[in-house]
Amino acid sequence: MPLDVATFLKALTSRPGVYQMLGADDAVLYVGKAKNLRKRVGSYFRNSGLAPKTRALVEKIDDIQVTVTQSEVEALILEQNLIKQYRPPYNVLLRDDKSYPYILLTEKEEFPRLAFHRGSKRIKGSYFGPYPSVGAVRESMTFLQKTFKVRQCEDSFFRNRSRPCLQYQIKRCTGPCVGLVTPADYARDVNYTRLFLEGKSDRLMRELEADMDRSSAQLAFEQAAEYRDRIAALRQIQTEQVVETGRGQGSVDVIAAELIGDSACVHMLFIRQGRMLGSRSFYPRVPLAADAAEVLAEFIPQYYLKGDIIADLPREIIAPVKSTEARELTEALGGALQRRLELRASVRGNRARWLDLAHRTASQNLAGRVASRQNVLRRLESLRDSLNLADTPERLECFDISHSSGEATVASCVVFGPEGAIKSDYRRFNIDDITAGDDYAAMEQALRRRFTRLKKGEGKLPDILLIDGGKGQLRRAVDVLNDLGVVGVTTVGVAKGSTRKPGMETLLLAALHGDSDPVDRETVLTVDSPALHLVQQIRDEAHRFAITGHRQRRDVKRRSSPLEGIDGVGPKRRRELLRFFGGIVEVEKASVADLMRVPTINRKVAESIYSALHSG
Repeated sequence: MPLDVATFLKALTSRPGVYQMLGADDAVLYVGKAKNLRKRVGSYFRNSGLAPKTRALVEKIDDIQVTVTQSEVEALILEQNLIKQYRPPYNVLLRDDKSYPYILLTEKEEFPRLAFHRGSKRIKGSYFGPYPSVGAVRESMTFLQKTFKVRQCEDSFFRNRSRPCLQYQIKRCTGPCVGLVTPADYARDVNYTRLFLEGKSDRLMRELEADMDRSSAQLAFEQAAEYRDRIAALRQIQTEQVVETGRGQGSVDVIAAELIGDSACVHMLFIRQGRMLGSRSFYPRVPLAADAAEVLAEFIPQYYLKGDIIADLPREIIAPVKSTEARELTEALGGALQRRLELRASVRGNRARWLDLAHRTASQNLAGRVASRQNVLRRLESLRDSLNLADTPERLECFDISHSSGEATVASCVVFGPEGAIKSDYRRFNIDDITAGDDYAAMEQALRRRFTRLKKGEGKLPDILLIDGGKGQLRRAVDVLNDLGVVGVTTVGVAKGSTRKPGMETLLLAALHGDSDPVDRETVLTVDSPALHLVQQIRDEAHRFAITGHRQRRDVKRRSSPLEGIDGVGPKRRRELLRFFGGIVEVEKASVADLMRVPTINRKVAESIYSALHSG
């Protein structure tokens, strides 16, 4: 089936990652990295402004696969590994693309220099690296030049100076070429540089944090901002990596699965000598009501016993299957392949981070697949049959309410059609002048404002109106539509079952005008019903959209930091976070692993912070 670009881009994440453009027979045409996957991939499908070579590439694209990473640096490393593995025809392939860049600190000189280096290590000195890209080296050297002012000029330039150069004028060098710094002071700066490059930067960080606090107390805010930026740059360089962890990690395949209804995605990461060489997603057909562990238990033997991958078979497979199945699969695969093989379901450290990366990518890819036009149409038809409607609905709207104990109440309206989510038609309503915590009144106000506008011709009336709630919420919706004279809209309440678990919802179809009971018919859909999956998807999206709006309104009202209101994050931890990263912007960029580097932050709190800052 040809790639549905519009639907694919709508479902694509805005997080950093790597994308692979595939042509006929799944051949890799191009591998790229992105800070924002949606914006970067979307740029290839503009109506104008594309170079001829780019247009030629786009015309050959049959599919696009993405791998979501925790940071831009991970995306850089993974991109390079994939380019080396596949050598795509539309990528720039350098002769030295197998060589990573290093930073060189020369030795046996009165005034050593710092330099970029790639290739054989023939120059005497200390080599630090490898770095994932030239850009990472340049950023590191720029930071070191600003902070420690060790020279980076060529020796021929250094020996022939009679007056200081521009680097001295802009305070990026201490002028050793003309004797403006003593050898002892210069050696101290070189020592600081070496400590930083060796990762022994705790002392430096403490000094920078103290300087920032001191400047703030003295109201020298520009100076404090400079220290803040230095801290942020240092933290960026120190970011822990998941994609590249060095040698000694062995050869591992990491497999994770995600399941939504009758659709599943299995994502594999191929780790060799601690380096991620690539990834791949599979979409197997799965039995009804199967969970992710069962999907993996069936997928693993089918994949590894095909016979065409034995030469590259790892010694270790990481997959979250049940412990009994892990033992059985280990014995079965080891016996069939006549080699030792270990399948592990529970891991820690770098392996746990790899598994988390595989889970997140599988979830993202499956979400995009579920949102495809073909699946949405099938689900709309199933909803039509479940509700006994004459025609397939083409426009659905769902309303939800969010607040914190009645504070900053916000109502959301999300819209879905045959193409999936229609985000341009989403609306939020700030609810005021009601009793705090009165969800019925909040729903009535939102519906009245929405449908008053629609009656005036500002937009399109939905075929189905979904209300996240039971009979009380449904009655308010029916009363509003009757009062405004809205006809032709099928109103359905989505009531949670007694256990309040997904899959146990009851659909309440509203009665016609004049009936005392707002419910005409109750429908309980089976857990494998495409109609139920569609309703759950829309309801969850309305809930997410409402919560995001509520948090934004609450934060503006409180004039508070986004860190406020996060479980486990009090004034002390907020202060430590801001000091550690240098500001809220850098906190928002940090991964869970980065957040755990703060002394007072454990994994549970780090995950809460990451989830709260990226929930929108």
